[in-house]
Amino acid sequence: MSDAPPFRIGLLGRGTVGSAFETLVAERAARVAEITGMRPEIVGVLRRNEGDFEQILAESDLVVEVMGGIEPAREYALRAMAAGRHVVTANKQLLSHHGEELWAAAREHGVQLRFEAAVAGVVPVIRVLSESLAGAHVDRIHGIVNGTTNFILSQMAATGATYADALAEAQELGYAEADPSEDVNGKDAAAKMAILARLAFNTPVHIDDVVCEGIEHLTADDMAYARELGLGLKLLGTAERVGEDRLSVRVHPAFLYGAHPLASIDGPFNAVTIESQAITEITLSGPGAGGPQTASAVLGDVISAMIPPASTPETTERLRIEQDVESAFYLHLEVADRPGVLAQIAQLLGLQGASIKSVVQQGLGDNARLVMVTHPLLESRFFAACELIAGLDFVRARPRAIRVIDEQFTA
Repeated sequence: MSDAPPFRIGLLGRGTVGSAFETLVAERAARVAEITGMRPEIVGVLRRNEGDFEQILAESDLVVEVMGGIEPAREYALRAMAAGRHVVTANKQLLSHHGEELWAAAREHGVQLRFEAAVAGVVPVIRVLSESLAGAHVDRIHGIVNGTTNFILSQMAATGATYADALAEAQELGYAEADPSEDVNGKDAAAKMAILARLAFNTPVHIDDVVCEGIEHLTADDMAYARELGLGLKLLGTAERVGEDRLSVRVHPAFLYGAHPLASIDGPFNAVTIESQAITEITLSGPGAGGPQTASAVLGDVISAMIPPASTPETTERLRIEQDVESAFYLHLEVADRPGVLAQIAQLLGLQGASIKSVVQQGLGDNARLVMVTHPLLESRFFAACELIAGLDFVRARPRAIRVIDEQFTA
């Protein structure tokens, strides 16, 4: 449709994603015009040393924000919506800190705030939660939502590499930044889980509500013992209802049994499992990062804004955030091999209500290793038992613990 009227896009940021989006708009403009009756075109770009925001705002119908960071991205998004412009953003940190303010502004000014690319790249989990499953009563979400850490853990499991070597390979291949802190400490995944939890449970969730643990402490030994126990290790985000009025949102390493739908997600891929009585369980997976992939999700949001449905509704629930939940655990102990060692450890675990599901022992003398998996119990009680175990005279190092998702899914 060469005669289609223009749909003018202001682009804030021209990094990896912004450049890929600019290219994609040029390539797909004719097809978008066939779908929407309008031809998208970029009318201005704002970078550190290029462009003027006021001019871009005046000339645009929609603003795409791929600058990253919180300020000035927040200010620009609010000003754009106040001026009646739709906003599409890929900024997970912005939404996990100021989402309620931004969604309120979109409702107030009758515009759309779209953000599919903020979580899991090209995987359409935002659209599924906010549209396809809008009427479902979601019980729980599990997510592998950081491709960098998933690649690192996949390499450690497949090759026996150390954490440091797997990280170096991820950086060499471009899956990890020169400073990978936000990925490996879990903060990137925590921001994404805050957004998913807000949509799935219709309650305000700030990134500070998310319990967060990274992968820096994991070792090749953990992977080896996991194989013996039939487990795989992922950095897992979880958001779930606890009782009738509480919500737990957390990110941490977790072992999965092979039948879990996320156990086979390897390399830099993302996946999200959504559980509800109405749907049982669905899993969405695909590339979680990359300029072209993220740009594709951004363009999808632009097209949605060109044919606008309602914006993100106001929350109607106020679930209390719960941080102490039940979990099974993998426990790694370095001990002196003496009579009664296992019995004493089992006794201390038992005092806190923990029971042992499986045990592996290697080595003799003062350098034995004892690895076990417990049945689920409250995390606070398990960690209390770990403190007691750490004080035993035959324990040679601090106990290492990793959560285990103690579920078997069947087709």
